[in-house]
Amino acid sequence: MKILGGRRLRGPNVYLHRPVHVSRLHLQDLTERESRDFRSFPGRLLDILPGLAEHHCAAGKPGGFVTRLHDGTYFGHVAEHVTIELSTLIGRPVNFGRTIHAGELGLYDVVIECPADEPMKSRMPDELLEAGVTLIRRVLGKQDPGHEPVLAALRSRYAEEAPGPSTASIIQAARRRGIPVERVDDLSLLRLGQGCRWRLAWAAMTDGTSAIGVEICGDKELTRRLLDEAGIPVPAGGRADSLAEALDLFTELGGPVVVKPVDGQQGRHVYLGLTTRESVATAFAGAGGRVVVERQVEGRDYRVLVVAGKLAAAAERVPGHVVGDGVNTVRSLVEQLNADPRRGNGHTNVLTRLRLDDVATKQLRQQGLTEASVPATDQVVWLRDTPNLSTGGTSIDVTDTVHPEVAQLCLRAAAVVGLDIAGIDLRLPHIAEPPPADGGGAVIEVNACPGLRMHLAPAVGQPRDVGRAVVDAMFAPGDDGRIPTVAVTGTNGKTTTARLTAHLLTGSGLRVGLASTDGIYVDGRLVQQADASGPRSAQAVLGDPTVQAAVLETARGGILRKGLGYDWTDVGVLTNITADHLGQDGLHTVEDIAHVKALVAERVRDGGTLVLNADDPQVRRLAAAPRVRAAHKRLAWFTLRPDSPLIREHLAGGGTAYALHGGHLAELVGERRVPLLPLAELPGGFNGIAAHVTANTLAAVAAARAVGVPADVVSEHLRSFDPAAGNPGRGTLLRLDDVHVLVDYAHNPAAIDATTRTLHRLWGADRCVVTVTLPGDRRDDLLADCAKAIASASDRVVLYPDADLRGRSPGEVTSLLRRELTARNPAARCLETADVAEALNAALAMARSGDVVLVLYEKLDPLLSLLRAMGTVLEQEPLRLGSLP
Repeated sequence: MKILGGRRLRGPNVYLHRPVHVSRLHLQDLTERESRDFRSFPGRLLDILPGLAEHHCAAGKPGGFVTRLHDGTYFGHVAEHVTIELSTLIGRPVNFGRTIHAGELGLYDVVIECPADEPMKSRMPDELLEAGVTLIRRVLGKQDPGHEPVLAALRSRYAEEAPGPSTASIIQAARRRGIPVERVDDLSLLRLGQGCRWRLAWAAMTDGTSAIGVEICGDKELTRRLLDEAGIPVPAGGRADSLAEALDLFTELGGPVVVKPVDGQQGRHVYLGLTTRESVATAFAGAGGRVVVERQVEGRDYRVLVVAGKLAAAAERVPGHVVGDGVNTVRSLVEQLNADPRRGNGHTNVLTRLRLDDVATKQLRQQGLTEASVPATDQVVWLRDTPNLSTGGTSIDVTDTVHPEVAQLCLRAAAVVGLDIAGIDLRLPHIAEPPPADGGGAVIEVNACPGLRMHLAPAVGQPRDVGRAVVDAMFAPGDDGRIPTVAVTGTNGKTTTARLTAHLLTGSGLRVGLASTDGIYVDGRLVQQADASGPRSAQAVLGDPTVQAAVLETARGGILRKGLGYDWTDVGVLTNITADHLGQDGLHTVEDIAHVKALVAERVRDGGTLVLNADDPQVRRLAAAPRVRAAHKRLAWFTLRPDSPLIREHLAGGGTAYALHGGHLAELVGERRVPLLPLAELPGGFNGIAAHVTANTLAAVAAARAVGVPADVVSEHLRSFDPAAGNPGRGTLLRLDDVHVLVDYAHNPAAIDATTRTLHRLWGADRCVVTVTLPGDRRDDLLADCAKAIASASDRVVLYPDADLRGRSPGEVTSLLRRELTARNPAARCLETADVAEALNAALAMARSGDVVLVLYEKLDPLLSLLRAMGTVLEQEPLRLGSLP
């Protein structure tokens, strides 16, 4: 077996509504061989990976895969399940897998779920599949599997890549509230919400956290002084930048004292219980030479978490230790404790492993012990004198016992340094009692970006959902952080529909972000020119903090290659589904295309609106698809046939449709009819002759109304829409002397037919010249169908090639089109030209006075530049039936 490559689909996709990784796998010499062909293979594999017995496979119950393994299954399927099991063994739980034939003998796509917050650039899916393929090969060869060292390395790396407990708790809390959340790379940086309701968090720090407050907390002496000036009890002490200053403070304070770095973190280089000048000197050097010297306050160590002016949780912190059993050595007790799966290295787990290092050795020596000592039963052996979780400490939840005066003290401390989220470290006789008036308690430190682990999983007591406290501080009750979002897909008309929808939403005073095939627009201004109909562009729009509503054109290619760029939308529009892109990305039939486009409908939130074309049979079928869950969503049909049985039944049930009624574009709700715009006044509609323009407009109106744009605003902004400026390259009409030029992007049989029907009604079937290029990545039969549509529309045709041949040889596409055109219409005059400039000149030379030249293009801007240079001008007056020669 050989892995040929892979890609990650980050958002909802055609396989799963969660992230997946798709790997292309060639079975090579195992092609058409089954697991049962190797008699001992199933048994040996199950001995090595007994967890495979729990895999359901298609049977839907445990043991399903084992049955397939014994009965015989191809090795792509075996690789899928082995990889999933290896993922489980490293603590990376995933459940979904699918193996799909990729069109050639022995070639398969292995699709496996990925954790939602795994970094996009992670190699973990690839390396797990590589480990799985290697394991299968070794089992087939009756070799030692040798997978344990590989899994150990992957397990460690996965722990490093995964979000830490604090970050994970915020992610989970946001998702429980329906707030979109995305982790940035392998960082603790989170993006929550969308558009103008977008917020940032970095672990327990938010975009509302004061930078000044963070700076203050980074200076422990400044923090101590500000708290002291505010009347908050703190240890007596001061800053020392020299050994002499440190010793003077020790003399002034008397022992025991604490020496710690001015800017220390996580309990590193903190020295407690110093009672001699020699110990202070040693600590001064060990702490880096810029220190705070404080009188040591006796009592218990507590951490109180303050979030947005409220006490969110409190814990007593206990330094790292083991408890003797009278049998095991200190080293053995540490090893037993570190075997707890909750313990890991650093901050990756809810607890940190204990270390037998120099600090631990010193602590043991002070207790008269070594690593080899056997402590008595129930003897507590301290390995640290600081209670930080990062050095192996544990916590006891005391949230419910905090005395009100202690709580108030902590709130004041957080406010003094100016933090919205703060960890207040205290030493008190007991947190359930008022702070002693005689100085027997103090605020030791105030921490910015405090760790949440001790509250999420205390060793004793109730876990606290502090991630929720952070999220609740960022988003008010009922606020899901989302902006109104419309997704538009279909074969034809999606760009026009998306552009017009954005225009209508702007009418409500919203700053609209639009992602479409010609770029990203914010508030009507182009901010990035590109084909922006994929997931990255959708994420860019939804991540723009100035955007108040989003309209996202969503194309097939982006869905298949990367998945959707969003989780849910409020409105999903499906314009139509016809033959295009067949032969690409595994799409062979119109039904395949419908399956991909259906994802947009599936990801409309419950209670959202599906806007569907009632005149398209493929779209109509989607409404009944179980995955679409249409019963949980509002359904708005748009149609040019309002008297169809489907629409009559829908309206009889009180449903909503958008159609023509009494010469108007209208909203139909039950028996109510709301005229929106006379059809004759529709910009770009050619007096209603361009039926496809009417249909696209109805779809856009339905989307805008679903978002809440008032009907009168829709009417007003339909009238104000300028197709030439707001929808360039889609039915753009120009004039050169007495010849019209219509520029359009029709590039499949249905679109070409719709456009040429409009021209025939306006100019007549004998007055059209067609100038055409078509993309080379279409299948030959689809190009032939386009040629037939062109041959039916005109007997004067000029062909030119795309600049991007898309895998074709020079002249291949134009020759194919010419062959099909002349076969369909032998009398047709058909010229092949070298480029668009030559094609325009040839087409205009063919045109007679009063004719129209239809120009189908590859790139719009170069074409419009050529036409301007030729002297064409924009046709200002709307054309009406009978107004042309």
